[in-house]
Amino acid sequence: MMTFSKTNNRLTTPWLNLFRHNPEASLRLFCFPYAGGAASIFRNWADHLPADIEVCPVQLPGRGPRIREAPFLGVPRLITALCRELLPYLDKPFVFFGHSLGALISFELARKLSQDSQLEPLHLFVSGRLAPQLPDTMPPTYDLPEEEFVKELRRLNGTPAEVLDQPELLQLIAPTLRADFKLCETYEHLTRPPLKCSITALGGLYDEDVTREQLEPWREHTSAAFSLKMLPGDHFFLHSSESMLLQILTLELEAVLSGLNHRRVSQGPSAFSPREFGPALLSDAAR
Repeated sequence: MMTFSKTNNRLTTPWLNLFRHNPEASLRLFCFPYAGGAASIFRNWADHLPADIEVCPVQLPGRGPRIREAPFLGVPRLITALCRELLPYLDKPFVFFGHSLGALISFELARKLSQDSQLEPLHLFVSGRLAPQLPDTMPPTYDLPEEEFVKELRRLNGTPAEVLDQPELLQLIAPTLRADFKLCETYEHLTRPPLKCSITALGGLYDEDVTREQLEPWREHTSAAFSLKMLPGDHFFLHSSESMLLQILTLELEAVLSGLNHRRVSQGPSAFSPREFGPALLSDAAR
């Protein structure tokens, strides 16, 4: 549920964790975490990105402060909820970044916003996720017995060993991890027209599960520019190569800001109408 703070008229929602509020920003960057990840993985990003950007990490149910909430088990219901909850934050230009599961979520959210509200991000960053139209040839893991499930988590190298070695901690996070894996592994892609926004795909050079060849077909989902960049690291290169990743994002976002400023200069105040982006669209998106 969305609420406004009475003290500063600031929009608040459990779906977002703004570590640094930036009301003067021209652009919002919504960040979607990987399976089992929380908004906290983007905690320091605002320190390294252009000052004219407000970093908006998305907090899904079942983790962080929302650990007691049941995680979603299906992509369509999650996307409907995200559209409803985040739409009031789309009152100014925005871009999406998502890693792994987050890439899938951000892509499907962009498509739903485009279809239901004629609203799209100015740029979409999809990281560590094979193109959605490709078949996932990996065997399902969300319903593995506990011992095999933990073995798979160790292979992926995204969950700290100290967590996997402590049964009580593992028992706390396992339901969310299984639910998130189910989102990925039961996802069904539907063919729709390509997005109008540009797309940047990002991958790890040593990621055994998502190769360059599996990232390349993301280009089919945009009628605008597409680029593919490979960084050192495995599936979780966004941590091991975070500095390089943020440099790439900075360059891309500066280009988006430049285009945004050019549009404002050429079109004036009408370049981005509140009626185009604001809560007036909420009633349509919530149907």
